[in-house]
Amino acid sequence: MCKKKDPNKKGFFGEFKDFITRGNVIDMAVGVIIGGAFTAIVTALTSGILQPVINYIISLIVKGDGLESARTILGQTYYVVPGDPASGVDWSATNYIDWGTFISAIINFLLVALILFLIIKAINTVHNAGVEAKKKLEEAAKKDAEKEEKKEE
Repeated sequence: MCKKKDPNKKGFFGEFKDFITRGNVIDMAVGVIIGGAFTAIVTALTSGILQPVINYIISLIVKGDGLESARTILGQTYYVVPGDPASGVDWSATNYIDWGTFISAIINFLLVALILFLIIKAINTVHNAGVEAKKKLEEAAKKDAEKEEKKEE
């Protein structure tokens, strides 16, 4: 009582092959890879250029270290040398909120969103210009065809 396999059924791997070879899936994969690289560029811009400028401005305003020292310690503070605050805070053992990292992530997000908005706006502008040009060409061709018909009459 062995069931015969239906030749019209592709099975899991056949369906997966059909799914993965569709053009939109490959386009999506390329988009994800480019997006990852683009995010790395924006993160480098934020952490390497914008963050130091923001830190400098904040340090001028509050007379401190800027966002680097914008932390809220939760609970006990642990020091590199226990009991010696001069040795520095052991950040790996101390429980704290790092506001500077959070603000940096917000700046990254806003930059990525702004640049994606500008890219999409540019693509839409080019697309709309192409649609308008196509309409004008079609209208001109229609007028030319009407002129030809009038000449033939």
